[in-house]
Amino acid sequence: MKKGILLAFFSVVSFLAFSQTTVSFHQSNLPFIGVNTQLGERWIPELRVGTDNFVENLSLELVGNYMVKSDEDKQIYVGLGARVNFLDGLVVPLGINYYPFAKKDFGFHMEAAPIIAVNDGLLLRGSFGIRYRFLKE
Repeated sequence: MKKGILLAFFSVVSFLAFSQTTVSFHQSNLPFIGVNTQLGERWIPELRVGTDNFVENLSLELVGNYMVKSDEDKQIYVGLGARVNFLDGLVVPLGINYYPFAKKDFGFHMEAAPIIAVNDGLLLRGSFGIRYRFLKE
């Protein structure tokens, strides 16, 4: 298991080194941090890791987001993904990123994401937080 996690980590880091990368923190009752990259004009895969819990309860999410609308200041997206360990199941995020400053690297976001848990039913998670883009010149 540890080898698999290390391999996945190094694969993600290698992949992100060649594209525009974004890191985020989502505050909610199930808070998490995310790392994503933009593929083309519309697709944004994101790896999310739960925070504020014990390591044995660490949850991972892998989400593929599609940008419905994008301009200089905001991005509206919808996605689909999977969640493992705590509340295993599907995740369906719908969110907005907003970059209000002149340099469009730091911004804010809000997201509503139903979690369709295999054994626990349906949970509607809402989150807000900050996002930082490592812009490439």
